[in-house]
Amino acid sequence: MGMMENRIDGKAGDVKEFLSFQLGEEEYGIDILAVREIRAYEKPTRIANTPAFIRGVINLRGVIVPIVDLRIKFGMAAPQYNSLTVVIILKVFNRVVGIVVDSVSDVVALKPGDMRPAPEFNSRIQSTFIRGLATVQERMLILMDIEALMASDDMALVEPVAEAA
Repeated sequence: MGMMENRIDGKAGDVKEFLSFQLGEEEYGIDILAVREIRAYEKPTRIANTPAFIRGVINLRGVIVPIVDLRIKFGMAAPQYNSLTVVIILKVFNRVVGIVVDSVSDVVALKPGDMRPAPEFNSRIQSTFIRGLATVQERMLILMDIEALMASDDMALVEPVAEAA
């Protein structure tokens, strides 16, 4: 019985897991496969001549990780840094980057049928960074395309990490 429940929409592997997090009033989801770890916010070391949304860098076990505040990137109200503020460490395109969010909620498993294309609406976030929408127990989740976000021009300064041999 256990395996069959996942097979509603084709193969069991079709279920994708997303880490959900809060940014302001909205709840977002990113592919859990991109997530390396979740850390408490620590003040990064500021780097001159970087966009405001790049808060600086932290040294994470020898890897220099740029810290991107998505609230600033998406033009939200002045971010508050408090005990709930977290940094999600992501690895995308062999780049390690931390994104600052208001709080992390949970991991949500979604089948393809749970996801809807995002309508064209006047969002703070360019639609190119939105994969779709999903409703999870009365909650609306905006599924973020983290690859598209990291590939955007203003993120170009996030350098690929040389893998230790």
